[in-house]
Amino acid sequence: MRRQESAEGSVAVRAWGGEDVKTGGVVRMRRHLNVSTMAALQLLFLPLVGCMAASAHPPGRLPPCQVVQMDVFCSNLRLRGVPVNLPRGVQTLDLSLNQVQNLSRETLGFHTGFHRLNLHANKIHFIQPGLFKDMPDLKVLDLSRNHLNVFAVSKVNVGPLSALKSLDLSGNGFYTGMSDYFLADSPSLESVSLSDNSITKVTQDTFKGSLSLKKISLHNNVILEIEDGAFDSLQNLTELDLSKNSITCIKDFNLHSLEVLNLSKNSLEDFQSTTAKLDFKLVSLDLSENKLLYFPLLPKNNVLEHLDISRNHIQTVTESSEKTYLVFEKLRYLDMSYNNLKDVPEDFFKCMGSLEVLNVSHNCISSFSITEGHVLQKVKVINLSYNSLQTLRLKKDALLYLRKLYLQGNDLKQLDQQIFQSLPNIRHLQLQENNLRVCSSEENQQDPPGCVFFHSIASLRFLNISENNLRTLPSKAFENTPLRSLDLSLNPGLDMQKGSLYGLEDSLAHLLLKESNVSSLNTELSSLRSLRHVDLSTNQLDSLPLLNKESPIESLNLQNNNLVTLDQNTMVDLERSLKTLYMGSNPLSCCENLGVLHIVRHSTVTVPDIEMVTCSHQDHSEPVNIGMVTQEMCSGPDVPNYTTVVVVTVVTLILLLGLLVKCCHLRRQKHSRSFSA
Repeated sequence: MRRQESAEGSVAVRAWGGEDVKTGGVVRMRRHLNVSTMAALQLLFLPLVGCMAASAHPPGRLPPCQVVQMDVFCSNLRLRGVPVNLPRGVQTLDLSLNQVQNLSRETLGFHTGFHRLNLHANKIHFIQPGLFKDMPDLKVLDLSRNHLNVFAVSKVNVGPLSALKSLDLSGNGFYTGMSDYFLADSPSLESVSLSDNSITKVTQDTFKGSLSLKKISLHNNVILEIEDGAFDSLQNLTELDLSKNSITCIKDFNLHSLEVLNLSKNSLEDFQSTTAKLDFKLVSLDLSENKLLYFPLLPKNNVLEHLDISRNHIQTVTESSEKTYLVFEKLRYLDMSYNNLKDVPEDFFKCMGSLEVLNVSHNCISSFSITEGHVLQKVKVINLSYNSLQTLRLKKDALLYLRKLYLQGNDLKQLDQQIFQSLPNIRHLQLQENNLRVCSSEENQQDPPGCVFFHSIASLRFLNISENNLRTLPSKAFENTPLRSLDLSLNPGLDMQKGSLYGLEDSLAHLLLKESNVSSLNTELSSLRSLRHVDLSTNQLDSLPLLNKESPIESLNLQNNNLVTLDQNTMVDLERSLKTLYMGSNPLSCCENLGVLHIVRHSTVTVPDIEMVTCSHQDHSEPVNIGMVTQEMCSGPDVPNYTTVVVVTVVTLILLLGLLVKCCHLRRQKHSRSFSA
């Protein structure tokens, strides 16, 4: 029984245990199913997440290009081709400054609707033949700064470029003939740049496939030769840039339709136009920086407005031994500076009725005269600076429109006293580096010989008479001349008489007196109510000029003087308007300028040369930068308070006196009592 029971019990136990085992297996199976399910779900979920991520961030996502309507700008992004997924119908694409090497349909993403395509500064050395054939709307193409000379070796035409208007092929290392493969089939092309290449010759075939050209740039090549007729077939050509080449001669110039011609920076020794009686349309001609020995032989029937023949070796303005001059009825600007001209006759200007700007600076001219009223009637600017002028004659009211006259760097000593008063509209006078003297407006004052009047010139605003060896500036020198700027610098030992700036109280804004060895100013700057900028640097001043609270000075230069102390009251007055102060290279005292230092540190005044501003201190053998000075450095040893001592002494004396009076009074009372007893 027991065994059975036990057996049954054991069976029961086994049975329970079996159920338990089965239950555990079910649990394990469930766990296994859960794990499998989770794994399956993960396998399903991850691709789903990937798909969602892919849909959110497509693999061919555009780099950070800028898209503005139908224009895409992808400059300097290290791209080797067009980003995928460009919007359809792109009209402008900027791929400049990238890494494109092969230009093909695939590189451009098979887009064909471009109007403008910029591939500047890539590494393109191959172009797929016929690439641009399917781009009927392409108007502007920039292929500059690539390696297209490598492609040109294959001698394959890039065209047709049927609609192209503008093409830039500059900086591609082209030699003579290489550009032909890009221009051979460009019937609508109007502008082409071949600058910064190595072209040595312009042939008759160079532009034969681009007969609509209006503008050509061949700047900065090594052109030595231009074949006859190289530009003759270009009937619409109006602008030609041949600057910075090696051209030595131009003979029989016959491009009568050309309007702008730049031949500067060549090696031209001669320029001659055809003698045929053609009406030339040339408006601007630049022959500067060449080796011309004579005035160029220009078309007789010309409409020139701008002529630059500066920086040559021209010695005469005549075209031949006979003194005959061309007619320049339209000429407005003439630059003959930096030549070897010794004389420019007045007759030379007779046929220049429209001239507005004349520059003959940096020549060897010793005499210049305008004595007839109909010569240079419209001129506004005359530059005669840096010549050898000793004689200058200007007829009264002859130069009615002259506004600027540059005469600096000559040897002018004696002029007609009223020469500048005869210019009714003069505004700028540059007279530095001469030897002129200034007359006074006062009739009873003795003027130096050869002096010039600067008073009563109602139009004059800017006057520079620096470096003229001026010794004296008389009183009322500028009366009735409302100058805004006056430069008196570099006149060592200049004596400014009292009232020398009389009449400039309401007009003068800029006063320059640097390097004139001035030790004191006799004239009061406080009266100049419009003064804004003052330069008194490199003089011998030991005190600030007299100013007042109403002074509007914004900039003050006191560098290189003998200033030990800057008057604090004057500085406080200036603080209201002053913005910039220069005060370096002065023997300043550290402890006598603490108030000024406080103003500089705590106001809006800027001291640009603060690193150079030093001062002397008794405890330092070397000058101290003023920025390092503190209040403690200038606090001396303790001294007795004399006021307190005096007060205490007085009080003590009063007390003593009071005691004496009281004692005397008591003695009298005692004496009177004893007598009565």
